[in-house]
Amino acid sequence: MLKAAAERPAMGFMGLWNLSFGFFGIQVGFALQNANVSRIFQSLGTEIEMLAFLWIAGPVTGLLVQPVIGYLSDRTWTRLGRRRPFFLAGALLASLALVAMPNSPALWFAAGTLWILDASLNTAMEPFRAFVGDMLPARQRTAGYAFQTAFIGAGAVVASLTPIFLAQVLGVSNVAAEGEIPPSVRLAFYLGAAALLASVLWTVVTAREFSPEEMRRFEGESAAIDAREPLARPAHGFWWAAAGALIVVGVQQFALDKPVYILGAALIFFGAAQAWTRRLADKGTQGGFLPRLVSDLVGMPPTMRRLALAQFFTWIALFIMWIYSTPVVTRHIFGATEVGTAAYNDGADWVGVMFAVYNGVAALAAFLLPALVGRLGMVRTHALCLVMGAAGYALYFVLHDPIAILGAMALVGVAWASILTMPYAILASTLPQAKLGTYMGLFNIFIVLPQLMVSAVMGTVMRLFFPGEPLWTMAIAALVLVAAALAMLRVAEPGPPPAANV
Repeated sequence: MLKAAAERPAMGFMGLWNLSFGFFGIQVGFALQNANVSRIFQSLGTEIEMLAFLWIAGPVTGLLVQPVIGYLSDRTWTRLGRRRPFFLAGALLASLALVAMPNSPALWFAAGTLWILDASLNTAMEPFRAFVGDMLPARQRTAGYAFQTAFIGAGAVVASLTPIFLAQVLGVSNVAAEGEIPPSVRLAFYLGAAALLASVLWTVVTAREFSPEEMRRFEGESAAIDAREPLARPAHGFWWAAAGALIVVGVQQFALDKPVYILGAALIFFGAAQAWTRRLADKGTQGGFLPRLVSDLVGMPPTMRRLALAQFFTWIALFIMWIYSTPVVTRHIFGATEVGTAAYNDGADWVGVMFAVYNGVAALAAFLLPALVGRLGMVRTHALCLVMGAAGYALYFVLHDPIAILGAMALVGVAWASILTMPYAILASTLPQAKLGTYMGLFNIFIVLPQLMVSAVMGTVMRLFFPGEPLWTMAIAALVLVAAALAMLRVAEPGPPPAANV
């Protein structure tokens, strides 16, 4: 007979703070990437039509890394726990990549560093989503994800404003010679690397994880963690991930006429992963990793399946915004048609302000969402917020003043708060806790697939339908965000919304 599950202890304010503070630093890394990578690529000579293709690192690494890390973190136990080792390893690698990227001597180097940065950030981020489900009782999970959203917003605000603060307040130059990255951007990335590592270390040190025995007590014996399962079991997944990375990186770098450098690095990674797998196989370990993931993906619960469609449309819109905000703002608001001019760099700095606004609004809105959920439910709350985000994108066509466009970004910020909170709160209320990391990783496939699609096709769409006019990408973003809101209305409400006790 199975023992009844016990309830996890509730956490106070500082417990919730410590649990999610690492997300502040992770989002510093993502925000520096989102607001500045197009600027870096253009500074190194990239045409607008090539930007989406060069951003392909994000979706591909997410597609390869997130399910693997989710699966691993469900089945790993070390002295640090099962989630925290991944926080720490990802943060260390991401910090190194942040230091390297603004020192890129050429486009091929920047593109390759983006692969490393995105894979590392995904490694650190993915287990954080499951961490809330691990550590909090059901009634506190909406509040737990709201804390994550607040730290995501705060980290993004700080990171997005840093380049313009360095330039306008501290006098660090935001202009560089042709083919070089401005000093203000380089220094912002160095500071971001330090903030990322320090905040993740805070969570690693202050947040204790429940042991496998405690998790058995909370979930019942049927949901026990197999703490004895070695890391060897998912090794074959890394082999295939390496193979996929080799193929895609090789194709990308061939398109840049610089295939040999990063292709060589990918070959080293590929060979090391294959050798590791073979060594583990020689010890008699058996790999059932890929069949299990495929089985979980095909058999995912109905609520997750319907929510995945909404996520797919949502992240098309977000990825379009991240890629094309710099050319849209510099060209249509600041009137800069030449990269590297003072007007271009002022516009690129303003993109950081815009991103800070939408993330700052998200940080504040996150704490209002539980009250709205109490009135409308999770599903209708999320649908409403997505429509507000679509309105923000549509306003690009009627607002032409830099200050006025911040109002549009405030609407996007409301949507962003919900995007970071509601889907995960819905999932945490409906998914089996023993597989929460695995399902969260699989769910993120529906974040990276639309990004992959945007990377693959948006350059061609621009060349065919609106060459040299990136503003029309915002119309596409608005339309697909409306489609996401409509898709949300097909998602079943997961029961009475949990109370937001903190």
